[in-house]
Amino acid sequence: MALINKIREKSGVAVGVIAVGLLVFIVGGDLMGPKSGQKDERNVGEIAGNTIPLDVYQKQIEDLKYNFTNSYGRFPTETEMNSIRQQAWDLMVVKESFKQEYDAVGVNVSDEELVDMVQGKNISPQIRASFTDPKTGQFDKGAIVQFLSRLGQMPAQQRTQWNAFEASLIPARKRIKFDHLLQGANYITDAEAQQQYRAENEVAEAKYLYIPYYSVSDSAVAVSDSELSSYLNDHQKQYQTDAYRSLEYVTFPIVPSAADSADFFKDMQAFKAEMATVPSVEEDSIYASANTDSKAPSFGTYTVDQLPIILQSNEKILKKGDILGPYNDGGFYTLYKISDVATDGAKSARASHILIRAEDSTPAAKAKAKKKAEGILRAIKRGASFEKEARENSADPSASRGGDLGWFSEGRMVKPFEDAVFSMKKSGVYAKVVETQFGFHIIKVTEAPIAKSFKVATVQREMIASDETRDKIFRQADSFTASAGDLNEFQAAAKEKGYRIQTAPTVNANDRRLGAIADARTVVSWAFRDAAMEEVSDAKEAGDNYIVAALTGVVEKGTAPLSTVKAEITDKVKKEKQAEVIMKKLKGGSLDEMATAYGSDAKVYEASDLKISSNILPSVGFAPEAVGTIFGLKNGEISKPVKTDNGILVVQTIAKTEAPEIADYSKFKKELEAKLDNRVSFNISESLKEAANVKDQRYLYY
Repeated sequence: MALINKIREKSGVAVGVIAVGLLVFIVGGDLMGPKSGQKDERNVGEIAGNTIPLDVYQKQIEDLKYNFTNSYGRFPTETEMNSIRQQAWDLMVVKESFKQEYDAVGVNVSDEELVDMVQGKNISPQIRASFTDPKTGQFDKGAIVQFLSRLGQMPAQQRTQWNAFEASLIPARKRIKFDHLLQGANYITDAEAQQQYRAENEVAEAKYLYIPYYSVSDSAVAVSDSELSSYLNDHQKQYQTDAYRSLEYVTFPIVPSAADSADFFKDMQAFKAEMATVPSVEEDSIYASANTDSKAPSFGTYTVDQLPIILQSNEKILKKGDILGPYNDGGFYTLYKISDVATDGAKSARASHILIRAEDSTPAAKAKAKKKAEGILRAIKRGASFEKEARENSADPSASRGGDLGWFSEGRMVKPFEDAVFSMKKSGVYAKVVETQFGFHIIKVTEAPIAKSFKVATVQREMIASDETRDKIFRQADSFTASAGDLNEFQAAAKEKGYRIQTAPTVNANDRRLGAIADARTVVSWAFRDAAMEEVSDAKEAGDNYIVAALTGVVEKGTAPLSTVKAEITDKVKKEKQAEVIMKKLKGGSLDEMATAYGSDAKVYEASDLKISSNILPSVGFAPEAVGTIFGLKNGEISKPVKTDNGILVVQTIAKTEAPEIADYSKFKKELEAKLDNRVSFNISESLKEAANVKDQRYLYY
């Protein structure tokens, strides 16, 4: 798809560029498969009873990686590759889950339909997106025809990639067909439409006795482990979990030493001296691009308001050839070279303001706000501090900064405000109050408008630990591992050496993060692939750290162990026992008599205008069981005790106002059909994924 974008943008030139990039991509791809001629029998999992070979999964990854590379004009980073691998797996789960269903009902896409999707009357959204002019937003069908006419003369690899792209359109079209097929089977009866109408329009008045569970103390309802196990066994479906591991670990940050810092700053001074010898603007750009570690732009033209803050503060003295820095900027040390200075183009200015808003839009309120603003302006002209007045009176967030808005260029502010600022020839307070749609402004120009732009070359270097420092930190981590043969020794050694033990209670098989460490895949893979219970790992590199970990818990996919859900189940079992105690104590005929007999924790409430669709009772909260019971009773009838999430309810229906019959329920029928149709796609996916019994073993290879 991105290939088409490149062709559209660069025509024939792009074809050659993409072909070269594609060769690099193929040679440098993220391949882990066997050598040519060897059969790869390794598998990454199972979906719907079908084994997924590693090489098939890798092929899906490569297709997505290719699309990414051509969409963004670069190879994905390792973080982006992690996302691509997950997308590849998700696509395979969907494909395998739906395959049998497609075959069963005969869903297919013919060659003629594919042609129609690419260049016919029903062009695929992916094709439309690829051949839409980004400037005009118009789809250009002629560009498709032109591209396809040249396809036969393109390199074989490009033709193969186009064929793969065409093939990728088919699954999406199959899914649309399948969803529409099932949506066509949706049907809402007249009775359901009438029921929905009544749910939205019938009203009930009710009285209810509410006794919260906390009226029975926890100590009065002891819960045994056998009761908890029995509850878990009876409710297994509610407590399913994916496989996970629990870890304790110690980190050894890889940070530069004092010697590393000294060497780094020597290097920065050398860069600074070298930048001074670069003779031209064009070469400044090339030099900065070749020597920066950051992904931020290394060269650009900036108006004053676009300059980095440190350069803005020196704007008056910046001149061509100046080199400033190094400055610490988010972990990178930055050098700025002023390659050129121009005194033309858009103007920039710096200003502060005090905003006085009217209380409302009436003429009287506006007049009052304007009068207040004019009074403040007079006080400032007589010597009052602009900044103090701004902090005390301005309705703008800039009040905390004394009204300072910083630098801004023409076109950034509303016109009346901008006209006032850019009419000033020098700094100072503007003579009049300025009205905009936001209110009335008192304006102080702190830096007079200037038409100046700067070409800036930026070199950013990241200070990293030297090999010697890394080796020293590794030896420290390795020494700790040697003293920690098992979990007990791990904990004892950490305490003795003063190392902080961190915990990761639920690490999933495909996680890459461990606490604050973003790239800890080596540790996660060890925990799932190699580790035994209470075993201690060797020192593993994870981003800018070495980690030594101990495996403290193993949970496989299935019903969660009681120990991990004990608190939640204990609460539920206690509520069941509290409910039994409460219901046994309920005595009396009317709700008020029951409340009196029970005690002070029992309260009687009344509610009018209840609707069954609300599921809420005032002073109780979410209680759909009780609301449904109210609408099921006759007027004056009292219910049996009803269990809810928060307590026991006994309800009495005082009166019900039924919705009048109407001639046409089609509106409600359409609403229900729309809701049902909207849920079809999601419900199908979730049901088929569950039925597919997915076994994900990618952690064995990634």
